[in-house]
Amino acid sequence: MNFATKTIHAGQPSEPETGSLIAPIFQTSTYEQDAPGQDKGFNYSRTNNPTRQRLETVLAELEGVQYAALFASGLAAENAVLQAYLRPGDEIVIPTDVYGGTYRILNKVYAPIGVTIKQLDIANRAALQAAITDRTKLVWIESPTNPRLLVYDIVDICRLAHAKSALVVVDNTFATPYFQQPFELGADIVVHSVTKYLGGHSDTIQGAALAKEASVFEPIKFLQNATGAVPSPFDCWLTLRGLKTLELRMQRHEENAIAIANSLKGHPLVRQVYFPGLPEHPGHEIAKKQMTGFGGMVSFELEGTIEEVVAFCSSRRYFTLGESLGGVKALLCHPATMTHASIPAETRAELGLSDTLIRLSPGCENAKDLVEDLLEGLTLLDHQRRTQKVAAASAH
Repeated sequence: MNFATKTIHAGQPSEPETGSLIAPIFQTSTYEQDAPGQDKGFNYSRTNNPTRQRLETVLAELEGVQYAALFASGLAAENAVLQAYLRPGDEIVIPTDVYGGTYRILNKVYAPIGVTIKQLDIANRAALQAAITDRTKLVWIESPTNPRLLVYDIVDICRLAHAKSALVVVDNTFATPYFQQPFELGADIVVHSVTKYLGGHSDTIQGAALAKEASVFEPIKFLQNATGAVPSPFDCWLTLRGLKTLELRMQRHEENAIAIANSLKGHPLVRQVYFPGLPEHPGHEIAKKQMTGFGGMVSFELEGTIEEVVAFCSSRRYFTLGESLGGVKALLCHPATMTHASIPAETRAELGLSDTLIRLSPGCENAKDLVEDLLEGLTLLDHQRRTQKVAAASAH
C-alpha cells in the first residue's frame, strides 16, 4: 500500500454496523460490559477508545511500525518518553538547535531531579561520540531542527548511540513520515507534535510517540494510561480527517517553501536563509540521502534590528503571526520572543539562535501570493530606512 493510500485506508474501514464510509466519533467515557471484567476490547476511554485506536493504527502504518500511542499534546508525548527512560543520574544528549518546549522540560523538569542534559553540535561526530557514555539513555534528534532547519545524519547517530546501548529518539514533526522514515534509518522511538502537519488545519492539539519494538513501547504505553494525558475522541477524528490529505498538503508545502527560499536568497535585507533544499545548506546532501523531499519550513535572518523584525512580522497580509506551524494557512513566528522565549537570551546567543531569526510555515496558498507578501514587507522596510536617512540628513 503506497503512502497516500495508507492515509485514507489504513485502519479505517467503513463502520461495520451501518456501512458509514466515515466512522463515527465514539464520544464516550465508558463501555457496557457483558460481565465483570468481560468487555468488547474497550472498558474506559482513558485506556482505549475506538476513534483513538483508528488514529494510532494509521500513524503506525505511516511510520512503518506496529506501535503508536497518542497524547493530548506533543509535549505530553515527549514527557512520556522522557519519564519512561530517564532516572536521576542518567544522561540525555540533545542538539544545539531544539524546540523551546523540549529545552524547557529538560532543563526545568528533568535537570532538577538529577538528569544530565548534554546539549552540543551533534553534527560534530567526534564531539557526539565523546558525549555518549554508559550513562546516556537517550540521544534526542530533531531533523530538520526547530527553528534553523539543521539536518543530521540519523544513520550515523544511531550507530554511535547503539554502540553505547542508548536509544535514539527522532522528533519527526517537521519532516513528517511523508518526507522521512526515521525507523528505516535506525531510530528506536519517533515523536510527533500531531498538532502540526499531521493534523494540518490548526484546529487540534495532539502528540504521538511510536516505537519499533514492543519492549521499547511498553513503558510509554503504560504511562499513556497511568498518567492519562490522552486526546479527546473528537480531536482524534479531526486528525483522521486531516491525514487523508497529508501527501497532497506536504507536496504543496514543499513547493511553496522552495519558491520562498529562492526568492529570499540573495536579498540585500536577508542575512541568511535556512532551507535544506538549497544546495548551499550544510545539510543538503544528508537531506537528499535520508529524505524524499526537503519539507515545508523556511527560516531566515533579517539584516536589521529587533524593532524592524517585530514590524515585519506584525504586518504581513497572508502570513499570520502566531505560534505553531504545519497548517493550511501560512504562519510566521519570531522564535526569540515566541516559541524559544523560554531559552535565556545568553543561551540563545551561545546556541546560534539569532534575535533577528524569523520562522516561516508556508501554508497551502498560492506560492506567488506568499512570495509577494514577504517581498512586499522587505520593500517596505527598505523604504522606511531610506526615508529615515533622508530625514536624518535634512535635520543636519
